[in-house]
Amino acid sequence: MKLMALNIFLLLMMMFTFSAFVGAKSFQERLQKAESQLVGPRSDLDRFYNLDEVAKASFEMGAFEKAKKYASELLSLAPQFKSNWNYGNAIHDGNMVLGRVALHEGKVDDAKAFLLAAGKTPGSPQLDSFGPNLSLAKDLLEQGYKEVVIQYLDLCVIFWETHLVDIKKWKSEIDSGAVPDFGANLIY
Repeated sequence: MKLMALNIFLLLMMMFTFSAFVGAKSFQERLQKAESQLVGPRSDLDRFYNLDEVAKASFEMGAFEKAKKYASELLSLAPQFKSNWNYGNAIHDGNMVLGRVALHEGKVDDAKAFLLAAGKTPGSPQLDSFGPNLSLAKDLLEQGYKEVVIQYLDLCVIFWETHLVDIKKWKSEIDSGAVPDFGANLIY
């Protein structure tokens, strides 16, 4: 019964968070909404829940220094919340954003390391069901770095067991030189 209540709570939180940001007309609005959640006296837990969205929106807006700052703060807060349902999201998203920034800066080896660190997340209710954001993986594939993306997908199998067929298909497409259509996994 407790597990079902937790699942309902998590689903409602995801729907609320998603609906709050889907309504934004632009990345600028999305970033402003996300940053407004960080203003004022906020606990570390409040920041922990909001930093991943702010980091991702900052990157999409081209505010790379902000994205790096927010993603780094998220990863530095994460050890305080290892038993929190959002811990796995923080590990994945913080590393994914830092990797995208590194790739933008031409630091390919750093980007690869961040991708693998993102894949070492323990998972979360969202990652386990909807899967990870694959933007960094796609960015690296578009520059020809197939091996590290395949390693990352092998790590994702550990927490995203429900999509083994998709992962196998994507790996096959990557092996043949294609960049798979990751669909909604580019926007989570």
